[in-house]
Amino acid sequence: MKKPELLSPAGDMEKLKMAVLYGADAVYLAGTAFGMRSFAGNFTDEELPAAVRFAHDHGVRVHCTVNTMPRNDEVTQLPAHLERLQDAGVDALIVADLGAFTLAGKYAPRCQRHISTQASISNFVTASAWYDQGASRVILARELSLEEIRTIREKTPKELELEAFVHGAMCVSYSGRCLLSNYMTGRDSNRGACAQPCRYQYYLMEEKRPGEYFPVFEDEKGTYIMNSRDMCMIDHVDDLMDVGLSSLKIEGRAKSAYYAAIVTGAYRHVIDDVAAGRAVDHVSHRHYATGFYYGQPGQYYEDSRYIREWQVVALVTDCEENGLATLSLRNKFAAGDTVEVVGPDTKPFSLEVPVMEDQDGLPLTEPRTPQMVFRMRLPRQVPAMSILRIARPLSAQ
Repeated sequence: MKKPELLSPAGDMEKLKMAVLYGADAVYLAGTAFGMRSFAGNFTDEELPAAVRFAHDHGVRVHCTVNTMPRNDEVTQLPAHLERLQDAGVDALIVADLGAFTLAGKYAPRCQRHISTQASISNFVTASAWYDQGASRVILARELSLEEIRTIREKTPKELELEAFVHGAMCVSYSGRCLLSNYMTGRDSNRGACAQPCRYQYYLMEEKRPGEYFPVFEDEKGTYIMNSRDMCMIDHVDDLMDVGLSSLKIEGRAKSAYYAAIVTGAYRHVIDDVAAGRAVDHVSHRHYATGFYYGQPGQYYEDSRYIREWQVVALVTDCEENGLATLSLRNKFAAGDTVEVVGPDTKPFSLEVPVMEDQDGLPLTEPRTPQMVFRMRLPRQVPAMSILRIARPLSAQ
């Protein structure tokens, strides 16, 4: 079995650095237009070249989303956008619209063209047709089973790469083609502005009693009639490799840098040594499932809020050989707390927080100011971008 590419989300520069340093083979991101996640940080025309340089310096490829369905007034702006992406050094463009695909071939010929999951590629004829048009990769519809993917692999040119989502949020609509957000909020889900109304909690209102709401209960928590579990295939990487996938994709450009780091690191270790079945540290998540890979996943009627077991308290920016680390504060913690350190190629370890020191060298028992820089003695040297986290149950989404 050929080792597949690990493709991680990079919603902004911090997330990109986390994904790269924690083991991604490639990252996917967006400029400030034509991407399906307008609420991720994304990259300006000035930021993108630096992001690409950082990734390439670490041997990591950069894929850029251009996967909205542009309207007439938008499509005229696309050629200049595509030229800027090529000039920035982007390796591949992720497109869904046939017109955008054609323009990408004309205005960014040095970039590979990948066909977005928004195109709902569900069979080998469609996959082969895109290849014949010049696509080097297709990102398969999320609704496919492993056996359907195996058939697509067997019946398409071996040069065509197959990519699939293996971790992250699932959409209630087919391949994310939903109009619910448009209808309820005016925010177009197919142009990057989904408000995720499928995650809302709904009530019943009788026609002749306006304003009088009746709760609908599946259990004591209520009913979430369009909710879905997050997908997690980390225990089944061997099956994903066996069907011939070229790239395993993690969803989550709008999620945190911590998520990008921990999930990327976990999949990196498992992909590298599937047979060993390395134990995986769970991150903040919704309830997990295996998507459509093993058949219909069924509906999930409970609360969609995240179950948080850890909160990030600080990020290591530098660490000397003797373990004296410079850190940046993310959430409050204090001397005497027990924290865990996780980092690139670093086995997690716990420690009791000692008295720290501020930038002037004065004793510090509790850093309080967001992004505050301070120093702390660790038991050993750790890589930059290592994370200090604390077990802390949270109810916020």
